[in-house]
Amino acid sequence: MECAGKGSGTRCLGPARKRCGRCGAVSYCSASHQISHWKVHREECERLEQQMKNLDLLNDFPFTFSQESTVQISEKQETRCSFLRKRGIHQVGLWVCECRCGASVTSFGNSRLESDTWNLSNILCPCRGPSSPIAKALCSWKDYYEWRCIPFQSPVSLLLHWPLTVYHSIQLAGLGSLTSEISKLCIHYLGPEKELLQLAVFGELRALFPGVFVQIELIGPAVPHHRDGDKIDLHSYAHCIEQDCDCRYKNENTSCSICHTSSAVTLQLHRGYYHERFLDISEDSHPHLVIAPNAGIAAYASWLPTIELIKEINVPAVFSDYCEEACNLAACCINAVTNQPPRLPIQLNPFRQPMVVEDSPLHLPCYSNCFLFAM
Repeated sequence: MECAGKGSGTRCLGPARKRCGRCGAVSYCSASHQISHWKVHREECERLEQQMKNLDLLNDFPFTFSQESTVQISEKQETRCSFLRKRGIHQVGLWVCECRCGASVTSFGNSRLESDTWNLSNILCPCRGPSSPIAKALCSWKDYYEWRCIPFQSPVSLLLHWPLTVYHSIQLAGLGSLTSEISKLCIHYLGPEKELLQLAVFGELRALFPGVFVQIELIGPAVPHHRDGDKIDLHSYAHCIEQDCDCRYKNENTSCSICHTSSAVTLQLHRGYYHERFLDISEDSHPHLVIAPNAGIAAYASWLPTIELIKEINVPAVFSDYCEEACNLAACCINAVTNQPPRLPIQLNPFRQPMVVEDSPLHLPCYSNCFLFAM
């Protein structure tokens, strides 16, 4: 936890242990830093106080491990490493970047996919197609797990928040009904980082949009130079760990058992910023939706020309971030550029990752893809 008054003129006097008595969201190294920072903090204090009151709501998940992955990690009784280690998935396969000692995006190597296995038994992961179609729109992790017949002790939601956030964004943008009318859905996905080591999980979009060819263009500066332009076809689901499971041969058939039509997901990687690459990409792939997970709009000036572009092309765009305050700051930035409020107000993402971020700069609980809004 950093002192909220760091950089305000004088050096910090030690660890930031003095919390704001009103909001409890920020800490200071000393009373003098708290006093000098008040002219800044008073603009946000009441807002942060309200956000801190949502702690129980943010920690509310249906899983048997929910207390362990939220409160216990926040209070440092557990760590991400210990959570993963207990389940035999620490630093393996798709899980390698889910803790601080794991791989980084710079590890995105020469293979087409770093891993396509869950390192879990077939009981605990969606390694095969669904047994039934989606009867109504999925609105929670409980809905999804029950539809896919996954027990609530399974940790797969820690990775599936990527494709499920895409699914939910499509519903929010009002494109859910469109997917039953079209054969191809094109998404421009901005700023991928950790996802680049977990691309196989996007194969779950085959189950979520049966009969639809889903094309996702992943654009961002984290894409390595040597992977720029790479195309990955996902005609299967990520495998379970069992060698004799029929997922290892049934997945090779691209036919959807529910709708009896072809269903596939294609990912294409593009290095650079969206406003720099849009013209090249859109020649073959004009988007139905733009999505920017964990965008950090207020933290990076490079977003400004991208926001201007999104306004110009007039395509629905959904942004997520780690906490409500980050979305508030992002919405202010977008309003300053577009002179328009968010098309959809800031709201909690039911498919946020159900594991708290360690060592957040605020006392606010932070989760990957925690809150959403749209322009």
